Amino acid sequence: MNLHLDEISGMVSPGKHAVLLLDQAGWHFSGEVSVPANITLLPLLPKCPELNVMENIWQFMCDNWLSDRVFRNHDDIIDHCCHAWNRLISQPWRIMSIVLRK
Repeated sequence: MNLHLDEISGMVSPGKHAVLLLDQAGWHFSGEVSVPANITLLPLLPKCPELNVMENIWQFMCDNWLSDRVFRNHDDIIDHCCHAWNRLISQPWRIMSIVLRK
């Protein structure tokens, strides 16, 4: 989590501040998390996956490209997940249709 936050922090323009929406997974708010000064963590309500757009993305990927299969090994899982992710990011219009809210 700290490496992820450091990466985001480095992408924030000087003099700006980022707000990062997070679900309430334990590792997001453990005592070991060091939040950079230019980031604020904003937890979503508990038990509300519909508020977390990444849950919607993950559900779409599972439903369309990752379900109903048996993986040979760990590397096979990683390969399939990377292929699904790369397929999704090549379709920005699909991402917008999944995550945009009225």
